Amino acid sequence: MQNFYYSLSVRPSSHHELFNDFLSDTLPIGFEERDGTFIIRSEDELETMAWGIEQFAEALQKALSKPIDVELIHEKLQNDDWVCKYQESITPIEIAPFYIHPTWDSSKEGMVNIAIDPALAFGTGHHPTTATCLQAVARSVKRDDYVIDVGCGSGILGIAACKLGGMIDACDTDPVSVANAQENARLNQISFNRIWEGSATLTNQQYDVVIANIVADVLVMIAPDLKKILKDNGTMILSGILDKYEAKVLKKYSDFFQIERIAQDEWVTLIIKN
Repeated sequence: MQNFYYSLSVRPSSHHELFNDFLSDTLPIGFEERDGTFIIRSEDELETMAWGIEQFAEALQKALSKPIDVELIHEKLQNDDWVCKYQESITPIEIAPFYIHPTWDSSKEGMVNIAIDPALAFGTGHHPTTATCLQAVARSVKRDDYVIDVGCGSGILGIAACKLGGMIDACDTDPVSVANAQENARLNQISFNRIWEGSATLTNQQYDVVIANIVADVLVMIAPDLKKILKDNGTMILSGILDKYEAKVLKKYSDFFQIERIAQDEWVTLIIKN
């Protein structure tokens, strides 16, 4: 273990819930929220993450037409084995038919097991957006379906779809997330059909199922891109939506009809069809 680690403190001037949503779905590691500040810790440098957060703040500012400042403080600190402490706090979770567990815990017989190490990648099924999205994947993906996971993060949703028999493409604008998704696929002894750094506009394929667990404002912005890659009579899973922004998302996808709404706490996942 290294004698030091890096800490990145992120303090937005407003829209804390949207920043929490963004960090939850895109960071390759966990984070702590304290007094309006999000604290990210890693044994690796955090410049790429800081750049991604700045890009999100700029995109959010343009989308909302409001000034949004974000203070970023990057520090190098003495290590007190925080990774082990974090690992000890993570327990397996069952979201039928899936059983998500870290690699240091055993799999469960009779379940579709997914191994995800939270120290390597955020997105273990514990956050409501991931949990409800996994439920939607279980209900929507059939064997031989062609599926894309847009904004794949840890890769957990694509891995789940693959274990149900789907053929999976995945993409993320964060290169760290792409690398972590590939590593988690390897841990689960599966492989993506295709995975790339960038957006859904970089594919010419159309899919039976499009999964996008991002944030509400981004789902609104990229709606034309997601619709373009969905086959006729295809299924779209939209997640990462705070319930207070649900109507805004549904308005943008008003040409679809809703199959199911899955809610947990203040988070909503929508299953819709064209």
